[in-house]
This record gives sequence, C-alpha cells and structure tokens, in this order.
Amino acid sequence: MGAGSARFFRAAAVSAAVVLLVSGCEGLGEDDSSAGSGSAAPAGQAVSPLKNPDGTKPGLAPLTTDADKAAARKLIEELSTKGRGPRTGYDRDEFGYAWMDTAEGVPLARNGCDTRNDLLQRDGRSIRFRAGSDCVVVSMKLHDPYTGKDIAWKKAKATEVQIDHVVPLSYAWQMGAARWDKEKRQRVANDTLNLLPVSGSTNSAKRDSGPASWLPPSKAIRCSYSVRFAQVALKYELSVTAADKDMMLQQCGA
Repeated sequence: MGAGSARFFRAAAVSAAVVLLVSGCEGLGEDDSSAGSGSAAPAGQAVSPLKNPDGTKPGLAPLTTDADKAAARKLIEELSTKGRGPRTGYDRDEFGYAWMDTAEGVPLARNGCDTRNDLLQRDGRSIRFRAGSDCVVVSMKLHDPYTGKDIAWKKAKATEVQIDHVVPLSYAWQMGAARWDKEKRQRVANDTLNLLPVSGSTNSAKRDSGPASWLPPSKAIRCSYSVRFAQVALKYELSVTAADKDMMLQQCGA
C-alpha cells in the first residue's frame, strides 16, 4: 500500500471519531456470544449503514431511532424477491482469487494492498504491520459487530478473524450471479460494502445463509445487518427470497 492509501485510512479513522458514528468466506476470535450480549463499539469503530453507503467506514452501528428504522424498512422494501436457484456450478474461484486488489469499480482497488488487509485496516485498531510493510496486518484489536465482543487478533491465529461476505457468494450465485460476467462477480467479492471482519466461529456458523436462516447473535445489530444485506443486493441488482425479505423487515420493526 502506498502513502496515499495509508493516509486514507488515518483520515477516515479521525473523521469517524470526530463524528462519533460508524459463504464460505476466507479466513483470517472465536468467542461465541449469546444474543444481545457484548459491549458497544469504541467511538468511530461502528458507523450506521445508512451513513456508510459505500462501505468504506468501519463496522455496523445499531439503528435505534424510529426515523432510522423507517428509512431501513423503506430501503428493504425496494428488494425484489424470487426463489433461490440451484448451487450447480458454484465455485469460489468463479469470483476471482481471494483477495485480489485488481477488481475494477470498487473502493480501495489497485491501492497496492489486497482486499483482506484493506478490511483489517478499515475496521481494526491498535494495528501493527509486518516489518517493512504498510499493508500486511500482523495484529490488531477488532470489535466484532456480529457478537458485540472485542477480539485481540494475531496473524499466528489467522482464522480467529474472518472476512464475511454479508451477501454470501454462494447465495449471490443462486440468486443470479451465475449469469454475471467475470468482472461483476469479482466486484461483489471484493466490494467493501459486502465485507466485514468478524469472529471466525460466527462466520463459519453463517455459511451461505440468508437472513431467514441466520442473523448475527447480537440482537442490537440485526436491523443494521439487514440494511447492509439489502444495500449489497440492491447495488448488484440481486433478488432475495421472500422469507429473507420478510425477516429483514421484521428486524427493523415491520
């Protein structure tokens, strides 16, 4: 990563702090969480998805006001629905190798640092880099939005933190991505809007589920998660199942 990219992350972190805002995915703590437990994210480490439409700011802040929940339901209502298609032909490699820096048309592409490390820098704090690098993260602290717990992560135990595709790639495949060209599949796989560093065990439990089958253990974040799922689906013109849409609306007070 060049000096310009490093400045981007430092500026983004400062800005977020001032404002006090916010499958099979590839592995990078464990800590299972009962629903609703966990601490609030540190200031600047969790931004409302409604205020982060491109996914370049960290985390997922809860949506708590009636106005925000109404806005969330309005967005989710825009989703089209259809049945989930077959998984035939799905392979992770159909979406490009993990984690490519060359996907066109997504934030942080071609900045000299791969998508995985970009995401660790976006959401982590107290970050340490490999000697001689301003890209490769070797340790950090992460507030896991899915459990509400803090994880002290080190590269020696890489899988304790994984990068979750909010809309799983297999789900996307079944809902239309099987017919996309290579470039569009690479975009959805590397788009910051669709990616969150989270607890490895929680991500493994999610697998390729939609919201009707899996929601984050932390109840406080479920409306925000539903909004982010909807944002990705709308951006990439993906339908969702009727059951998934109904569940997302329920999380935001419908």
